[in-house]
Amino acid sequence: MTQMNWRIVLAARPKGLPTEADFRLEEVPIVQPGEGEILVRTRYLSVDPYMRGRMNEGASYAPGVGLGEVMVGGAVGDVVASRHAGFAEGDVAQVHSGWQDYGLASGDGARKVDPDLAPISTSLGVLGMPGITAWVGLLEIGHPQAGETVVVSGAAGAVGSLVGQIARIKGCRVVGVAGSDVKVSHVTDELGFAAAFNYKTTLDYGAALGELCPDGVDVYFDNVGGTISDAVLQHMNVGGRISVCGQISQYNLRTPEMGPRLTWLFITRRLQMRGFLVFDFEKLYAKALQEMSAWVQDGRLSYREDIVAGLEQTPAAFIGMLTGDNIGKRLVQVA
Repeated sequence: MTQMNWRIVLAARPKGLPTEADFRLEEVPIVQPGEGEILVRTRYLSVDPYMRGRMNEGASYAPGVGLGEVMVGGAVGDVVASRHAGFAEGDVAQVHSGWQDYGLASGDGARKVDPDLAPISTSLGVLGMPGITAWVGLLEIGHPQAGETVVVSGAAGAVGSLVGQIARIKGCRVVGVAGSDVKVSHVTDELGFAAAFNYKTTLDYGAALGELCPDGVDVYFDNVGGTISDAVLQHMNVGGRISVCGQISQYNLRTPEMGPRLTWLFITRRLQMRGFLVFDFEKLYAKALQEMSAWVQDGRLSYREDIVAGLEQTPAAFIGMLTGDNIGKRLVQVA
């Protein structure tokens, strides 16, 4: 009897915030690996903000998902069949196989995971793409120096929560922007941020930043964009650095949001602003993971995983992540 695979495909292109009707759960036969490939049974899969852009028609920095195609995304699970010399049946692999029970992947693009070092779920979070993104975006672009003030938007998310802790490890004073009082308490009481504010209940972002950053802002790690970023830019110090990782406040807008024209600040304050993709820094992955692993093991870097059970719950988990109902890294437990 042919074994079957459950998968979630893109059924329609969303207009604004995605809905569960934009996805379809379907059953198809499992495809066996070809030469150089591995077949992985998913244990956990990742939902991330970048996936929203991949749902649009056409390419941005990567091709969009076609209608009827499996939603993209990282996953970690057990190798059940291998035609790649680097993997054997029973190994644990982190792959980019998308939203499905069983996924094919190139062995050359897969990463072997040692379950004895840390829970395998961390390969999708603190010891995976979000962790590397935080490390690269802050250290390679922000260049924080001890004693400086670092502001992080999306501070309680998968990336932002790690950025703030890395900045603290480097001797910086960290101020977060988050979307609830619970998240504010999480980053200040549990993660060691010096201060934070709830942007949903704060009427004047500029006043809040002025109060919490009396010496100005030296490094801004931007995960959200929009009016929050407009306010932070006006508090940047001379020589400040802005690392643009995401713009989640803009992803679901049907009409682009227009903001203040603040480019003159880049002249008068000699600011540097750079957008980045973690894939641009592939040569640094090993170094980043080595350092992040050491910080986790010695207790200087903590992480939270927000886990939803069931492949069929992935669309709801994804939509909830886009609207900020998670703290830390959101994952879906499949098997």
